[in-house]
Amino acid sequence: MNIMVKRFLAAFSVVVGIALLATVIINVGIILAAKSHVYSDINQIPPRTAVLVLGSQTHGTRLSPVLQNRVDAAIEILEKQICQKLILSGDSGGRFYDEVNAMWLYVLANAPEMPEENIFLDHAGFSTWESMYRARHVFDVEELIIVTQQFHISRAVIMARSLGINALGYGIYQGHFRGSSLRNWNIREYFARVKAFYSIIFKPEPKFLGDKFPISGDGRASWQ
Repeated sequence: MNIMVKRFLAAFSVVVGIALLATVIINVGIILAAKSHVYSDINQIPPRTAVLVLGSQTHGTRLSPVLQNRVDAAIEILEKQICQKLILSGDSGGRFYDEVNAMWLYVLANAPEMPEENIFLDHAGFSTWESMYRARHVFDVEELIIVTQQFHISRAVIMARSLGINALGYGIYQGHFRGSSLRNWNIREYFARVKAFYSIIFKPEPKFLGDKFPISGDGRASWQ
């Protein structure tokens, strides 16, 4: 092996090592920065104006277990009067795929006493960043409780807070999800936090913004 190849491999190893260290620092930094704003006990969460549910997989109008856990947790928060307003944010971009209306139908069926005007639908929450950006700029949210699983909550809270939202997170217990599913979520989340660092620094606008539906108004205007 000649000296040029050795130098190249040494330099490449240094670059790879620095990149790997950076991913670790970003992950640890996001988790630590969010820690004081994340709750695992629903009874300890301070009041906020609204609770936001981040979308996940649906099968027709049936919620996946992950998403059902999120919506059930939000309903419980509302029933405890920790919040009054509900934002359901997810992907409604496919002709045969619609997370938001599936969540909405579930809420109507399982929390029929909730005033309809307090339910807001965000049909263009195609990613965690877009959901947070739209919460701030479309729904004029200034304070918020975010509901998602523990593996996801730190990133969501830090993204929201980077946009000026006084956000808290409710990290739902995920111990009943085991094996490859939970392992894959954690691996994906590791790299998602690295990607989130770009959004937090540069604050890109989402693909869609559209009309405003202030959280202080009537949520039914967002049902279109």
